Amino acid sequence: MTETRALDAAGASRKLTAAKASIAASALLAAAKLAAGLWSGSLALLSEAGHAFVDTGATALTFYAVREAEKPADAEHHYGHGKYEALAALVETGLLFGLSLIVVGEAIRRLGETQVQIDAGWPAYGVLIGSIMIDFVRSRQLSAIAEEERSDALAADAIHFASDLVSSVLALAGVAAARYGYPQGDALASFGVAGFIAIAGYRLGRRTIDTLLDAAPRDLTPQIEDAIRDVPGVMTLESLRLRSAGAEVIGEATVGVARTLRVEQAARIKDAVSEAILAAVPHARVTITADPLALDDETVVERIMLVAARRHLTAHHVLAQQLGERLSIGLDIELDGAMPMGRAHAIATDFEAAIRDEFGADVEIETHIEPLAPHVLIGRDAPPELAEEIVAALDRYSEMVGYIANIHDVRVRETAGGLVVNYHCAVDAVVPVETMHAAVDELERRVRADYPEILRIVGHAEPEDH
Repeated sequence: MTETRALDAAGASRKLTAAKASIAASALLAAAKLAAGLWSGSLALLSEAGHAFVDTGATALTFYAVREAEKPADAEHHYGHGKYEALAALVETGLLFGLSLIVVGEAIRRLGETQVQIDAGWPAYGVLIGSIMIDFVRSRQLSAIAEEERSDALAADAIHFASDLVSSVLALAGVAAARYGYPQGDALASFGVAGFIAIAGYRLGRRTIDTLLDAAPRDLTPQIEDAIRDVPGVMTLESLRLRSAGAEVIGEATVGVARTLRVEQAARIKDAVSEAILAAVPHARVTITADPLALDDETVVERIMLVAARRHLTAHHVLAQQLGERLSIGLDIELDGAMPMGRAHAIATDFEAAIRDEFGADVEIETHIEPLAPHVLIGRDAPPELAEEIVAALDRYSEMVGYIANIHDVRVRETAGGLVVNYHCAVDAVVPVETMHAAVDELERRVRADYPEILRIVGHAEPEDH
């Protein structure tokens, strides 16, 4: 975060420096063109001087807009102040169109005159050639900075200097034509200057209006869509809304994820989507929403557990039967043992209704209410003699049951509810799960018959070669 802020501060300083340099260059060129135009009487030069003075005002506006756009979000501007740059660019667009109309009007008037005196000497040529060189350097520099910092205001300045370069070339041609016996060439060149000013205004205005109207950035939308869809766990991209705000692209995206995921899993997918977007478009700030979707391969048990999880209920021993076209479900739910029966029944009834919403109104559902077991039992190791007896019983009955071998890592603990026994055992890797489970259950049943004080036996089966 600190590194990002440092980069943002460096970018802001760079934009402000560029804006200040543009003000100085525009003011210098405007003064030089005005002096040369008045001295020579060239309409093309005077038009260029007017264009340059407009540019000076525009670059001053650019400096103000860039400075304001870097202010952080506040209580009145939740998305920051980035659109100051777009607003400044819109004002500059109006100035460009207004100037082009003035130049056209003056050129038409000049064409109607029979006596036109133009004294184009070396100062006029020097000013125009110098202007072309400065415009070329400034337009290249500003374009590079505007692209790197995504600044609408600096992009507007770059377009200004680029149009100045072309119009200065036309003005130079008009002045040269007037010097060599074709005075109307100066007015005709002014039409070209006006045309390029108008084109620059159109290009700038189209981009600025898109920003102010929250148009989606056409070049970035496909990149962000591809980045989102490539994230593992994203099933669908349901919606993506983007808009430009100064140097940043902000928006919202909704992605579909499996509804069987845990909350923390869905959160990790959202984080991965955000990282993928930043990797593809570093200046994008997109808020991600995860929409849970039902999968085609969800089992009945998974769907029931989802319903239970939404109600923070513990459910187990789920048994589903397909009776023709009808589904029958039986399961256990655990509730606080001290809870009044009336309230417990109401909770169970609400849970059954939720299951019918999930599977259909004709589903048959029975819930068995059990007291909620304590989350943590206080235990201690059982006496060694008792533990040895239980280990011997596990070994003895495992040989009778079959499939189970190598009983090891046996732990016997005493708790307030009774004995808790944990053990590991080995099973042939090709034995089916249901066969292994039946053998483990039979082993548990026989051991508990000998030791009824056992509350729970937990057997962990693993392949023999593990």
